[in-house]
Amino acid sequence: MFKKTATKLLEQNADKVTQWLDTFDAVITDCDGVLWVYGDVLPGAAEVMNRFKEMGKKIFFCTNNSTKTRKELLVKSHNMGFNITEEEVISTAHSLAAYLKNRNFNKKVFVIGSEGITKELDAVGIDHTKVGPEHMPGSLQQYLSNHFKLDDNIGAVVVGFDEYFSFPKMTKAASYLNNPECLFIATNTDERFPMPNMVVPGTGSFVRAIETCAERKATVIGKPNVAICEHLIKDGTIVPERTLMIGDRCNTDILLGYNCGFQTMLVGTGIHQLNDVDSWKASDDPELHKLLPDVYLPKLGDLLPYM
Repeated sequence: MFKKTATKLLEQNADKVTQWLDTFDAVITDCDGVLWVYGDVLPGAAEVMNRFKEMGKKIFFCTNNSTKTRKELLVKSHNMGFNITEEEVISTAHSLAAYLKNRNFNKKVFVIGSEGITKELDAVGIDHTKVGPEHMPGSLQQYLSNHFKLDDNIGAVVVGFDEYFSFPKMTKAASYLNNPECLFIATNTDERFPMPNMVVPGTGSFVRAIETCAERKATVIGKPNVAICEHLIKDGTIVPERTLMIGDRCNTDILLGYNCGFQTMLVGTGIHQLNDVDSWKASDDPELHKLLPDVYLPKLGDLLPYM
């Protein structure tokens, strides 16, 4: 209805917005930056998502955050007032574990990440290394001579968000990946998290560093890779053209929508804003045009009066 036009819904009349609401039967939404920011629910977000469900629309929360399991994300959602089930939560940590399980993976995983990943691997019976700090004692020469040791049973390197990312971890990852049969999997490639007066590196920063050193590309599980929600399309749970993808980051959320053939909506409570969209519109680069959302809202809660 508003294909890649970044139409401002609040400037449309009520009938037009109501008509638009009737064009989709399922809603897939990003979490952080759309529904909440860290531990704080965004105004009206729970009411809008719960109202979607009351209207008979299927809803799914889809996050690239690999630091939490599906169960932990479910508890967080319930505590914030969202009416959702565990099956309606799509997380990269859970999807990663399912990916390895479906491949009948029977070796050990070297994990650069957090307990969100290791708990999901435990749930499907896949062995893995521990997560947490791994410092380099002394000089590089001392580390390589006295402390560096590889595990012969490692069959996959998995990279997620790791606040303890270090030189030793990168060295081990690249060394394991020197074996072409070792799988290389990333939960996502979100580059960074801008915050007031600082920038926090995202998983993509670690992934790119290891890709450079290993001279290999990772298989990416999370958005914008279609794999994150392909099962919903294949089993008929959702129909792409009747599905709305909501996000705050265009190169993951909106691009996922483009890749899957979903409708898309950008909200202004997170990473990307209308000035970003305007610059992409003016560009001649077709890759940037893929980032253009169909519609725009300052925040998800603004939709409530039309529902």
